[in-house]
Amino acid sequence: MSLNSLDHCSIRTVKLDATRDFYTDILGMEDGDRPDFPFPGAWLYVDGVAVLHLVGVDPDDPSGLEKYLGGATDAASLTGSGAFDHIAFRAIDAEVLIARLKDKGYPFRERQVPDMDLFQVFVEDPNGITVELNYWAEDQKAA
Repeated sequence: MSLNSLDHCSIRTVKLDATRDFYTDILGMEDGDRPDFPFPGAWLYVDGVAVLHLVGVDPDDPSGLEKYLGGATDAASLTGSGAFDHIAFRAIDAEVLIARLKDKGYPFRERQVPDMDLFQVFVEDPNGITVELNYWAEDQKAA
């Protein structure tokens, strides 16, 4: 399993519109395409790359988010670094990582992103921080 680069960071927020406006209007990121996930959100781009994923938390109905990503949905816990959701890396050879995780008995989750040629593995580090590993089909072919 080889890491290629930092892919993106993700922030959970009950203030989706204000957060999106800050990163687009103040920092100059562009609001762009995002898969049809079962929860609100936005992907913000720099030079055509989605570097910041905003995960909207709907306090009235967090069920889609809880089912897909899990984790905190309580608005009071989503301030400061508590709003930091995960860090993601581009990687190759998912089979190597999955075998290592299974061998060590380390829990993980697998996902196929809707409408994208992207397979993902999610694992928590010892601090409870979610690490997302992105296996883009194009990277796997080039390896």
